[in-house]
Amino acid sequence: MSLRRATGDDLAAIMALERASFPTDAWSEAMMREELASPHGWYVVDDEAGRLVGYAGLRAVAGAKDADIQTIAIAEVSRGRGRGRSILQALLEEAARRGVGHVFLEVRADNPVAQALYASEGFAEIGRKPRYYQPDDVDAVVMKLDVRSWHAASTSAATGAGSATGAGAASAWDGGVCT
Repeated sequence: MSLRRATGDDLAAIMALERASFPTDAWSEAMMREELASPHGWYVVDDEAGRLVGYAGLRAVAGAKDADIQTIAIAEVSRGRGRGRSILQALLEEAARRGVGHVFLEVRADNPVAQALYASEGFAEIGRKPRYYQPDDVDAVVMKLDVRSWHAASTSAATGAGSATGAGAASAWDGGVCT
């Protein structure tokens, strides 16, 4: 697995995965292009042998104390291998680097696997948005993470393990590539 910062050149591959992952409510190409170009966005892609198998984005306005995870998608054939956790941890490391206090996200109520991943990293449910995901009429579970607590725990886990594995894997992020 190789994580790197997304560029405009990744747009077509991101959109292919976006449409496959979110068939009823995929973002438009124009929306994704704006996200990739935004100074407030920070997107990464997971590249395997030259093929994009995942992407994710964080929106963190400069100087703001809160940030939002905009999206995370992993190709179906690549799920269940820790890629989602690694890409999530890279976003959280970036949030910590930017001095963000809390990260928020919405996740589909009918996606228990994603909810469990977020909870395992320390996110807690703080509310619901009824019928948020359209046209499916699926509620959004709103979750929040205290970034400082997460960062302290992940740094402690990485130090205790003597390597960048498990909860501390994101500490291997150097801003360019996480392996």
